[in-house]
Amino acid sequence: MLKVLLKKKKIKNFYINVSKKKLPKGKKYSNKIMLDFALNQYLNNKGFTYLIFSTADIVVPSNLFKVLSKINLKNFCGLVYPNTQVKNGKLKYSFWPYYGIDLIIFKIDKTKAKQFKRIIASYNQYDWGIIENFYIAICEILKIKKINLFKEMNVIKFENDFESFSEDRSWQINSWKLNQKYFLNFLRKNNLSSLYAYGSYYYLLYKIFNFKDLNFNLLIAYIIFYPFNLSKKFLGVMKKILL
Repeated sequence: MLKVLLKKKKIKNFYINVSKKKLPKGKKYSNKIMLDFALNQYLNNKGFTYLIFSTADIVVPSNLFKVLSKINLKNFCGLVYPNTQVKNGKLKYSFWPYYGIDLIIFKIDKTKAKQFKRIIASYNQYDWGIIENFYIAICEILKIKKINLFKEMNVIKFENDFESFSEDRSWQINSWKLNQKYFLNFLRKNNLSSLYAYGSYYYLLYKIFNFKDLNFNLLIAYIIFYPFNLSKKFLGVMKKILL
């Protein structure tokens, strides 16, 4: 169905339908497998400048490539955090620190791309979870600069519509926990901190923080995120202990 839609819209694409036989029983998709195919295209064709990960429920900023073209670096990773979320049809505050980094752009030379492909050979990921954790960790392995483009653009994120799929929060949690095991093994093999898997966004936001990326709204997002979310987590733990 997707292939027919791409053809109808005359969108230039490289389409591969991955057989379910390549996935463990009960699994629907794999970001790692999609990434492997994307790296093949990136390495085997001269026409690509960027390698981009995004989710399907965002509106990509219209000025994305204009902003990227002004970054005078041979290798870097651009991302946008936080998203501007749409919930129940209403646009929320752009500075509110929702979870999720749903647009990540790599500009890497062929040497870095080959290294990228080698280091994911033993990595696994299926269904939902651990995706942005993985990509931020990759930046450390490749030794490339991370740039938060939030002050230059907004990524509009639509709230997950679980009613349209056989997925819910319980499915997400189970999927995340399994992918965490795969990811911890990957981190150990590459001598990286396990906080990428255990520290969640508290560690990820620390890893992508750069004073040069800040504007007023992003500063507010950081101020809200750490005190607000850590306080909620602490109160939740205390409530369980007292009960």
